[in-house]
Amino acid sequence: MTATRSGPGSRLTRWDHTLLRSTRRALGATPAVPVARGLSHFGEHALGWIALGAAGWLSGRRRPEWAAGTVGVVAAHGAGVVVKRVVRRVRPQLPDVPALVATPSRLSFPSAHSCSTAAAAVGFGPMLGAVPMAGLTGVMLVSRVLLGVHYPSDVVSGAALGAGTAALVRRRLVAADGRKAFA
Repeated sequence: MTATRSGPGSRLTRWDHTLLRSTRRALGATPAVPVARGLSHFGEHALGWIALGAAGWLSGRRRPEWAAGTVGVVAAHGAGVVVKRVVRRVRPQLPDVPALVATPSRLSFPSAHSCSTAAAAVGFGPMLGAVPMAGLTGVMLVSRVLLGVHYPSDVVSGAALGAGTAALVRRRLVAADGRKAFA
């Protein structure tokens, strides 16, 4: 097996295990754990992000952008779930890093929470601020590793998939001036 594959002795696996353990050691006995659990519930099935998009749309301001952002979140979450079912990587099972939250499946790659959160950053960033949304995305990614339910490579890959999906959706649905591009 080469060093670039994801088998038990690969560099990626060693990197994932090292970062998973060091994140738990650094943050596992801090208030970050209840915050991470809250984020986990908020991001489950992208429902928190969908609710935020609906609230933005209901505000009556920038409706096409809120709609496109929400469609991007749903599309990214769906893409993450499809990839997860194809790849079938099992969640971390390290005895010294037990999961601190329940999960709906045993599959890990990519992180659907990371997909939908990065998609929300791309889709809602123009209305809520790109910097706060990027910061929140970083916090969500770290939270999934801290909780022991994802490897770092799961969350980074999920964020890339989510951001890319949302950018494509946004480009397709919203023109530069905020009007629907394809009405």
